[in-house]
Amino acid sequence: MTTAPETSNALQESIGRYLQRLKIERASSTHTVNGYQRDLGKLVQWCGDQGITDWSTLRGEHLRQFLAAQHRAGLAAKSVQRLLSACRGLFRELQRNNLITLDPSTGVRGPKATRKLPQVLDVDEMQALVTLPSDNKMGRRDRAMLELFYSSGLRLSELIGLRWADLDLQEGMVRVLGKGGKTRIVPVGRAATDALLAHRDADINDAKPVFCNPRGEPLSARAVQQRVRGAAQQQGIWKRVHPHLLRHSCASHVLESSSDLRAVQELLGHADIATTQIYTHLDFQHLARVYDAAHPRAKRRS
Repeated sequence: MTTAPETSNALQESIGRYLQRLKIERASSTHTVNGYQRDLGKLVQWCGDQGITDWSTLRGEHLRQFLAAQHRAGLAAKSVQRLLSACRGLFRELQRNNLITLDPSTGVRGPKATRKLPQVLDVDEMQALVTLPSDNKMGRRDRAMLELFYSSGLRLSELIGLRWADLDLQEGMVRVLGKGGKTRIVPVGRAATDALLAHRDADINDAKPVFCNPRGEPLSARAVQQRVRGAAQQQGIWKRVHPHLLRHSCASHVLESSSDLRAVQELLGHADIATTQIYTHLDFQHLARVYDAAHPRAKRRS
């Protein structure tokens, strides 16, 4: 059975209004909006195949069937959860506009995803990475970039969006525009401050991006990823090194030293502390390795 054009159009129109609201009122990123558009498009297609022509006739059992079908077709558990999240957002919007009375996602749960622990660099590897030679302009820029990633746990999008006006190097602080347009102020360590001062031109314009290419244009996300990977290889680190790995490493090392989960949550700009708690598992893994190696009764028999 194919989706009737009038059905698809009616459902798509309400999705279009919802995505527009995400983009304008909630300042969601293009990446997020495009992801929601793809996910909700799957729901529209499924509704058409089932003969569901109006959101008000969609029930919880329908939504469970839809999610189960996606999972059986090979969609990973984490992707099914993201799909359910997109549906919930849409249904809240429809309720707000009195287009449905009951939210069909109430009580619906996605499959439980196995949570992968993020890889991190250890302190010695990070030390090797951030001591990248800085005897020319590009080297000073890249070293400042690496130091700031590690010092302040920035996301890639946050780093490439920085202007010099966002930095207070005298106080050791940076103002960051994070996810959902939320601003936070995070500390900049001494080594990162020194690297940024070495990178900064004497006649710097506060409105200028902190990290530019030789033409004075802001570095693209792709360019930063390439520079980080290249720096790691240059320093003899053959793990898959990328900007988010430096954020993970920053969070893990701060938590390992301080055990202050709330401080790490604030540093990273996580809305939910449950997101930050993954680093406690990393910390426990480190403790378990030390314990296994050091405790006389923990050592495995050879």
